[in-house]
Amino acid sequence: MNLRDLIHSLPKVTASGPADMEVERLTVSSREAAPGTLFAAIRGTTIDGHKFIPDSLAAGASVILSEQAPPTDLDDSVAWLHVPDSRFALSRLATAFYGNPAGDMKTAGVTGTNGKTTTAFLIHHVMKTAWHRAGLLGTILVDDGEASEPAKHTTPGSIELSELLGRMRDNGCRGVAMEVSSHGIHQHRVGGIGFDACVFTNLTQDHLDYHGTLEAYYQAKAEWFEARAADGLGKKPVAIINTDDVRGNELAVSLAERMPVVRYGFGVHTDCRANNFRQSPRGMEFELSLKGKSYLVRAPLIGRFNVYNLLAAIAASSACGIRPRDAVAALANAPQVPGRMEYVGNAGGSHVFVDYAHTPDAIDNVCRTLKELNPRRLITVFGCGGDRDKGKRPLMAAAAARHSDACVITSDNPRSEDPAAILRDIEAGIGSGPHRSIVDRAEAIDWAIANSLSGDIILIAGKGHETTQQFADHSIDFDDRKHASKALRDRAQSISEKR
Repeated sequence: MNLRDLIHSLPKVTASGPADMEVERLTVSSREAAPGTLFAAIRGTTIDGHKFIPDSLAAGASVILSEQAPPTDLDDSVAWLHVPDSRFALSRLATAFYGNPAGDMKTAGVTGTNGKTTTAFLIHHVMKTAWHRAGLLGTILVDDGEASEPAKHTTPGSIELSELLGRMRDNGCRGVAMEVSSHGIHQHRVGGIGFDACVFTNLTQDHLDYHGTLEAYYQAKAEWFEARAADGLGKKPVAIINTDDVRGNELAVSLAERMPVVRYGFGVHTDCRANNFRQSPRGMEFELSLKGKSYLVRAPLIGRFNVYNLLAAIAASSACGIRPRDAVAALANAPQVPGRMEYVGNAGGSHVFVDYAHTPDAIDNVCRTLKELNPRRLITVFGCGGDRDKGKRPLMAAAAARHSDACVITSDNPRSEDPAAILRDIEAGIGSGPHRSIVDRAEAIDWAIANSLSGDIILIAGKGHETTQQFADHSIDFDDRKHASKALRDRAQSISEKR
């Protein structure tokens, strides 16, 4: 692509050097620099890409994108783009370089603490049902319309993101559903992407190791909506917000005069409202009120929190041009989202669910939902990740203990921390309720299942779809679902032998 056209995509830039040249590649790695390459110097949390500009120039990079002015001895054959924020500029360049693929598809983004993955999965399912091909970008997988693969990041970097969106467009996708993380917003990974639907699910404590405070975490989420309200990037985005959530309601009020807002939830003042919610172990149903019409929504999901995810998916699909009745019909066959309230199986009358819940609010919601199924006992197996927000550890413990008849505290992803020390932090919030601490996660799952009784429900929380466990200097293959399945088989075998 011609550099002159790329420069036109930048709102603030001081360009020097030749502009009439072809740019063949964008990169943030000096190791990939070569003639025809634009190297973007990005300031990271630990490494400043500006330090690698000399290496990029030595490798023959044709264009430098930088927050620094060019040196006086710069070769006349090199173009230099001096910008206030390299991350933001790169997001705009990447969008332009790949031909603004989101502009050719209906695009729905989902942000929030909990529910992003499930909501994005549900929107994707509705889009695929309506249009045959649709893209998905999220925590678990990437679907480009022809094939799917495990995801590397919740929100990819801006170059990879635009390349993926371009692949989806070229594969015939008419729409795309994607998770939008607070990190992705703060680092401007989605700064050049136009959205038709912007969903806010909720806000509870998470990622304070990165953002510092809950207020900063909220502002990172709100920044995305503020940016799209100011500039829709060629689209007319609709904000779809859970106003039963306190911060969601605050966000809706702040945006009301600047962009269309659809409020969803159980509240009487919502635009997309659920009533008469009923559930069983096989699924749920509720009445939906939207745009003056009523619909009966049935879905093979359980949990009040999944009502919110379904409402968000219906409202987002509507904003993307799919009729609500078609979305409702599609959701009757909604897919099982990996590691999200995933039913693993049963043995001897005890049932096992695996869920990604790794925040106090998520643990509270999942435990509450399973308790509503009236189990003989609810046994919750969980831990907390190392090198992450330590403040939520006793809060997660308190939430689990509040609804569980017994808790088994174990390791999550310890990373560089001492696993036993993490368990002690969790124990501080567990109270006097029955609990057992077992550092080894496999042993903890085995113990919970082996000691369960007929009618019990066992929740294994925290890792969900993850297939590895991370320690200080290594990681191991570990999947809660696979290990629980093996433990259930062992339990069934033991019961059979006793007979």
